[in-house]
Amino acid sequence: MPLYAYVCDACAAEFELLVRGSDVPACPSCGSEKLQQQVSRISKEIKYPAIAKSWRRRAAAEGDLSNFSKAERKL
Repeated sequence: MPLYAYVCDACAAEFELLVRGSDVPACPSCGSEKLQQQVSRISKEIKYPAIAKSWRRRAAAEGDLSNFSKAERKL
């Protein structure tokens, strides 16, 4: 499933979702299906595990855990 970035037209929330081709995404904040898909940046391969861990810790501190599996959330 690809990861897409969206902005909700109803409440202006910004979020990322894993979406299957047949699914209709909805805003996790308000439930609206009126979304604008954003252009995603392509991530380069991370060559240093310590950098990846620091990025994951920062994302977790900011409350963005949607991109990590349960095993990765423990790092």
